[in-house]
Amino acid sequence: MREAVIVSTARTAIAKAFRGSLNITHGAEFGGAAASAAVERSGVDPDLIEDAIFGCGLPEGATGGNIARQIAIRAGLPVTTAGLTVNRFCSSGLQAIALASHSITVEGSPAMLAGGLESITLAQGHANTHMAASPWILENKPEIYLPMIDTADIVAARYGISRLAQDEYALASQQRTAAAQEAGRYSDEIIPFTTVMAVKDRDTGEISKKEVTLSADECNRPTTTLEGLQKLEPIRGADQFITAGNASQLSDGASACVLMEAGEAAKHNIEPLGAFRGYAVAGCEPDEMGIGPVFAVPRLLERAGLKMDDIGLWELNEAFASQVLYCRDKLGIPDEILNVNGGSISIGHPYGMTGARQVGHVMYEAKRRGVKYAVVTMCIGGGQGAAGLFEIY
Repeated sequence: MREAVIVSTARTAIAKAFRGSLNITHGAEFGGAAASAAVERSGVDPDLIEDAIFGCGLPEGATGGNIARQIAIRAGLPVTTAGLTVNRFCSSGLQAIALASHSITVEGSPAMLAGGLESITLAQGHANTHMAASPWILENKPEIYLPMIDTADIVAARYGISRLAQDEYALASQQRTAAAQEAGRYSDEIIPFTTVMAVKDRDTGEISKKEVTLSADECNRPTTTLEGLQKLEPIRGADQFITAGNASQLSDGASACVLMEAGEAAKHNIEPLGAFRGYAVAGCEPDEMGIGPVFAVPRLLERAGLKMDDIGLWELNEAFASQVLYCRDKLGIPDEILNVNGGSISIGHPYGMTGARQVGHVMYEAKRRGVKYAVVTMCIGGGQGAAGLFEIY
């Protein structure tokens, strides 16, 4: 039986959207950097890599034009390596890894490149909104178009998740990321990337450019306090819950991994980090899209013949604190093995990158902890959940 194993992972550090280091960098540049590093780390002959599959939540503009194919070319892969861009919003990176795994196990591919990226700065900041909504859907199921922040407020109100609980969780995310950075628990994943960024003078408004090397995540705020979080005004008004402090941060970045068939890896004396063991998706009501994982995770575990207690590490994307808390408690995930080094509230959430980043992170963190199985899961805009199962060697 063919198995898909992950033999390397690499990512850029995550940059703040609009004001961060990647604010004028094309997706092929930073995506290509992550891809090139993953291939180099793997030791795989690039000629074996059949396809490059990358997820992108906003595949247009600077991340359009089948960005996966551009990434493969920019990474220096041979022209024989094809490219596929996939979009399942916030699970796009995880979806790409699942598709690459399926290509290995079902289609017979010897090696694949997979990952995800996002330039919220250049794509969301310059989005094409022409005829973006279907008239029929607007009349019959308009909530599919709700902004994500509104769905997070709905989850908080509908399921009784207090503002205090959300802020406490956000604080814990910041603290965990700060501790992880101090201990160097992200350093194995991140590759330094030198580029040029735009800087706006606050007084004159003049824009200049400067060379920077992005080598550490930019978004986290180590000095965050609960008092400071509690003072933030809810974005949708005083009777709501979501603030800039308990929601994921807009950001840019890319993550990539190389997958091989297990026998092929052994033949080339390449030691895997872990193996892909399953993937499941599920739909839910769009107005509470944040609870999608509570439907996807049970489906994943049932198909794998596993129980909650078999999972030693969980990465549940922190789109918003409200939905993380609901999913954690509904699924019964122990807090001490959930997002142990923080998540998107503190690190940032480049939509298409996040799932791939989470997979790369559990490869290292689960091994460090001696954990066999890890689950990566997230909610998805439009009312979905996704979950992936990985065995760590």
